[in-house]
Amino acid sequence: MPAIADLDLLLRSLSPAVRDGDYVFVCTDRDLPAEARITESEGTTLVLPRAVADAEGLAYDAVFGWITLEVHSSLEAVGLTAAVSTTLAQAGISCNMLAGYFHDHLLVPVDRLDDALSLLRRLAG
Repeated sequence: MPAIADLDLLLRSLSPAVRDGDYVFVCTDRDLPAEARITESEGTTLVLPRAVADAEGLAYDAVFGWITLEVHSSLEAVGLTAAVSTTLAQAGISCNMLAGYFHDHLLVPVDRLDDALSLLRRLAG
């Protein structure tokens, strides 16, 4: 299926799914296998399974659950991030979004994972 750019169709097709495990953000110069890597002028951020960070002795501030929007969203789609983040923000749920080539991914506080999933399913209608 080709990537979807139409916001209404994207929202109807969200198909949010939880990835197993707990995830954390760490800043390190170590070259570790990561679920995501973001390079900034201040350092490199890795998104790691919590167990990996603990085993490596890396510090983190919070623990997150991972939700994948299984709809194949276009990288040029307009409004998906805003719709999702606004829905979660209105419920007081922080959301860190990562865009992959095929899907968008949300990291939300692990203790609000079920709430976020329910809200996203409601958003999809």
